[in-house]
Amino acid sequence: MAGIIGLYGYDPAWKMARFIYYGLMALQHRGQESCGISVYDGERILCDGRAGMVDQAFGEAELEALRGWIGIGQVDPGPPNSPKPSFAKCPIGLSLVCDGSAAGAVKAAKERGLAVEDPQSALAALLSKELADGDPFGAIERVAGILGGACNFIALTERGEMIAYRGELGIKPMVVGNFGFDYGAVASESCALDVIGAELKADISPGEAYLFTPWSIERRTIGEADPKYCAFEYVYLARPDSIMNGRSVYEVRMRIGERLALESDVRDADSVLAVPETAIPFAMSFSNATKKPIGMGFVQTGRRVRSAIRPTQFERLVGVQLKLNPIRAAMAGKRIILIDDSVVRGTTTKNTVKVMRNRMGAKEVHVRIGSPRIISQCPFGIEVPDKDELIAAHLNEEEVGKVVEADTFHWLSLEGLIEAIGLPRGSLCLGCFTGEYPRHGDRS
Repeated sequence: MAGIIGLYGYDPAWKMARFIYYGLMALQHRGQESCGISVYDGERILCDGRAGMVDQAFGEAELEALRGWIGIGQVDPGPPNSPKPSFAKCPIGLSLVCDGSAAGAVKAAKERGLAVEDPQSALAALLSKELADGDPFGAIERVAGILGGACNFIALTERGEMIAYRGELGIKPMVVGNFGFDYGAVASESCALDVIGAELKADISPGEAYLFTPWSIERRTIGEADPKYCAFEYVYLARPDSIMNGRSVYEVRMRIGERLALESDVRDADSVLAVPETAIPFAMSFSNATKKPIGMGFVQTGRRVRSAIRPTQFERLVGVQLKLNPIRAAMAGKRIILIDDSVVRGTTTKNTVKVMRNRMGAKEVHVRIGSPRIISQCPFGIEVPDKDELIAAHLNEEEVGKVVEADTFHWLSLEGLIEAIGLPRGSLCLGCFTGEYPRHGDRS
């Protein structure tokens, strides 16, 4: 998973680097290991990729050096030794950012004799080569045919073009908006458009491509659209202030909490607490539905860190400790319903329950999870561990409850999640919950 953004200014007076910077800060939850910005100044592409979070990586001097009126940017969860965006020098110089699985690009690039370092740089090299033929949409279609439908990308060329494409499956989100007087903004999530003052116009449809030039904006559908929107985006990945595939993420999460209450209320509980911060809407609506008071159970220390997407177990545990400093007064002597967004390995949930019970003096801890059981690794670029590490792949609810030392334990049902999202089941990718992926028919 990554967060990407592209802005087209239509006037050389624009300095896009600063807008890209703030847009990337809004997308920081989609990748916290590295980030990068590329701009076009009318003559050349300037590219700067760095390790770390956006506000750590880019200061005034770095932004001032990136003078240009068209820009793209990326935040990435991958290793910080390969900062993005990617760059291809010839035959058409371009910079590219992407979100999703571009694994097929490596093989295709090597077959064409192109030197590549990773899937994203392979995608950049392939698009550069195909664009040399002169038909941008033809080039997009040929590259899209290699990607398998699960990769979005934005490219900036030395000819002053910006190209945005959403994969045919639409697994990763992508939106387009107004920036200034015309369509000129694309991003992974609508929250990035809100932050920079752009106006959301629509989701980019699966298989749809936009071509921005100094003279026009053109869009076409490339290939056959087959929507399979990622359900886990609504549970965990996206920001609650985003609108995705026509659905408010916040409203979906409130409905998840209502459904959890319907499926698994605890009759004599004293209060409802959320593990911050994705689960907060779940807990709010659970509390509303059951008439049980909601409390504040934890305080975060330092910079907001998404512990689940940290690359190592040590960093994930440290991240949990930073965001889960418990409040004794909210827990001591109480029967608590603890609501979290997901359970992957179970180690952090167990640690949390132990702290609540043994150090804070909670009388009972009943764990409720706003996600169905995660049983399968994702082939589309979401950081889910190997199946061997997934606690739900091996144990039932009662067994997991014993492992994490909860009094009772419940995952949201798959039917409950589909109902909360409000989109037809056939238009969703539920693979991490079922093991069945679109165009990846084998059970993992």
